[in-house]
Amino acid sequence: MALTLRQIAPKSIFGRSLLIIILPIIVMQMIVAYIFFNAHWATVTANLTESVAADVAVATQLYSRDPTVENADALDDLLRPDMQLSVRLKPSETLPTSRRRNFFSVLDKSIGRALSNAIDQPFWFDTTRYPHHIDIRVQVDEGVLQFYAATDRVFAPTGFVFIFWLITATILLTLVSVVYIRRQSLPIRELADAADAFGKGQDIGTYKPHGAVEVRRAGQSFLKMRQRIRRHLDQRTLMLAGVSHDLRTPLTRLKLALSMAETKEDIEDAKRDLDEMEAMLSAYLDFARGAGEGDAELVEADLLLSNIAEEEGIPFHMSEPISIEARPQQLRRAVLNLVGNARKYATKPAITLEFTTTHVFIHVDDEGGGIPAHKRDDVLRPFSRLDDARTQNIEGVGLGLAVARDIAQLHGGRLKLDDSPSGGLRATIQLPR
Repeated sequence: MALTLRQIAPKSIFGRSLLIIILPIIVMQMIVAYIFFNAHWATVTANLTESVAADVAVATQLYSRDPTVENADALDDLLRPDMQLSVRLKPSETLPTSRRRNFFSVLDKSIGRALSNAIDQPFWFDTTRYPHHIDIRVQVDEGVLQFYAATDRVFAPTGFVFIFWLITATILLTLVSVVYIRRQSLPIRELADAADAFGKGQDIGTYKPHGAVEVRRAGQSFLKMRQRIRRHLDQRTLMLAGVSHDLRTPLTRLKLALSMAETKEDIEDAKRDLDEMEAMLSAYLDFARGAGEGDAELVEADLLLSNIAEEEGIPFHMSEPISIEARPQQLRRAVLNLVGNARKYATKPAITLEFTTTHVFIHVDDEGGGIPAHKRDDVLRPFSRLDDARTQNIEGVGLGLAVARDIAQLHGGRLKLDDSPSGGLRATIQLPR
């Protein structure tokens, strides 16, 4: 039962707040209506029906003293003007064997009980045949004595008025609650949108905390956290950029000196070491910059990937074109890192573009030896390299997959490593549409 209630309960704070307010109102109105109909309306209706039943009983007794059509007509003339009760004799007829039930069963029960207490003869009644009258028939020796009583005499119309105002009050309270709760939940939705945009590296616009005290505090804390994160990223970038700049100068001098020296085997080894150091510095700087450069825009993913595949000379497969919100330079860098990773450690890299109604998938497959499933999380960490044949004697600092993962996370997605259909490794960038 608890699982069922959890499934049917609203998921949003707006829906839950509305349920908290509206549900007690509805329950209260139902209780009030039940008490009213049982303690007031039913009592009033019973008193009215007893009065009509008494009039029918008196009219039946007066008719029994002179059981003629003329006497029935005289009773009709007497009762119709002041008592809203019409009398007619139907000679040689019998009572009907069936009748329709009224929607308000309490009315039928009250009339049936009142007539049973007031009349000894067999009777029949119908509260649904006529819109403004109730048909009551009493069996007499000469046939059937038929009475038409005004509905107002046996039914309290104030009950409908009460129900009308009860429903109207419920609707008004509901509308007021909807407007109020929507205004209260709006700051929370704006905070969630701002946090989501910041998580994707997008501009949060002119977001300002407002609303309830708790929501404002959460918004202010988010803005302070955003400032700290941006300051940390800027400091990291400046630090490694400075290190890179300071080291490039002596590296350039060493390369110049080596280029002017006599060509020997040890000098060639030193040149390769310098090139590797320069590549490492570039990789460090790329990682320090992260994926925060550039603004998000509408990108034709199929065109971007096809250009990369053409430049790299590798196959590209897709079902149909698609456009997504992304930072083109950063997305290009992520895909190139995956392609470069496949070239270093495997063979025959290929790019595949797929999408569903909710996500876009960019697959980079190779035909290498793959990565064991228990080590795939490790290789996504910065500066991580596997100690097996896949990475032996290969240049690099272990940042390619880490940068690709950061870029995927910047776009609200993720980087997954899995087995490729071609037998090697499949690196997938999953992005939301």
